[in-house]
Amino acid sequence: TIIANSRKYSNGTFEEISHLVREIVSLAETCCADGADPSCYDAGSTALSAKSCSADSPFPAHPGIAECCAHEGLERKLCLAALQHLPQPLPQYLQPSDKELCQAFRQDPREFADRFLYEYSSSYSQAPLPVLLGSTRTFLSMVSTCCISPAPTACFLKEKLERKTLSLLTLTSNRICSRFSAYGKDKVSFSYLASLAQKIPTASFEDLLPLAEDAAKVSSQCCDSVAEDCMQKKLLEHTAKVCTALSARDRRFADCCKGKNLMENHFCILALPPAPAPKLPEALEPTNEELCGKEGALHATRSLFDLARRHPSLPEAVLAKLYDSSGRLREECCSTEDPSACLDSKRKQSEAELPRLLEKASQLCGQYNKLPFLEFKKRLQESLAQTEPEASPAQLERLLEQRVSFASTCCLPDAPPLLCASKV
Repeated sequence: TIIANSRKYSNGTFEEISHLVREIVSLAETCCADGADPSCYDAGSTALSAKSCSADSPFPAHPGIAECCAHEGLERKLCLAALQHLPQPLPQYLQPSDKELCQAFRQDPREFADRFLYEYSSSYSQAPLPVLLGSTRTFLSMVSTCCISPAPTACFLKEKLERKTLSLLTLTSNRICSRFSAYGKDKVSFSYLASLAQKIPTASFEDLLPLAEDAAKVSSQCCDSVAEDCMQKKLLEHTAKVCTALSARDRRFADCCKGKNLMENHFCILALPPAPAPKLPEALEPTNEELCGKEGALHATRSLFDLARRHPSLPEAVLAKLYDSSGRLREECCSTEDPSACLDSKRKQSEAELPRLLEKASQLCGQYNKLPFLEFKKRLQESLAQTEPEASPAQLERLLEQRVSFASTCCLPDAPPLLCASKV
């Protein structure tokens, strides 16, 4: 219950979550006992929802509570149960040193366990529930074993090695499911496609699309699943498919796929930087008829795939924005009386604006990923002073901070999708 509610209200404080957990556990203890009154749960959950709606509620705050409390009875309860916070952009949990862990554990083992469950689960709130359960259970077992061991250092080392696969699974599945909750199945499939296109630009659309669709299928099957090993099993099957399809075509993929541990192989593939753009034949733009035909979405995706592999440094957030605007464009134009005229005028506009945006974003992320941070900042400062001669020192400083903040958050392979969408 601590894990489930810390995931749900990832912005709640430890005290607020503890209040809620105590109430839920007490309700279960009372109403699930033999001989409990049949109306016990209904009456108890109604009292709980009334408490959530009171002005001095001790439970986690949420902007949607007022709307739920306008309802009555079952409708109010269901509405409150469906509330959840947006995921934290980046995991906040920092593991203390072994010594600090043992100190806190010895002071109050129960309090230590509850607080750890809260901090870890609110930080990795998008990892599937079974993954969080497994990961936290083994962590607490490691602490309780090693803190009473005669050789704690050796014990922690051994246990951490054994937990490595599970730690990677938590980290990776949190990232996969954050994307899925932000994007939905179709856009997540495009996000994988674009990422693969940038890592292995010589592969064709036909090679990579099935792998991207398979990755999106893993998200849709496992992110909300309570099946014990859904994420681990499906993710490993997916990694094997990627390795089979791409190892022979690309040295870097082959190196990542060498290991015996598929989870580490998957992590290695995710961390691959984009490859330099190769010489590719001229990209064929889809015709207006194709864009408004039955396969319109596929033609648009192919066109964006071509763009991604020609601009390896283009960050995902920009590609995701282009994916959205491409969908809106088809929606707006294909239902008009003259789709071709509509598409042509929009195309003219984007031909005027798009190259500059692509150039700027590619250059910013390309330099950020290549240069040491201070060198990157210095170059950016010099180029801003040249391109914005009218700006005051304060304006230049603000522009510099804005660009640096974008690059350091959104040029990374695991950039948080919602935060970066707002930064674009």
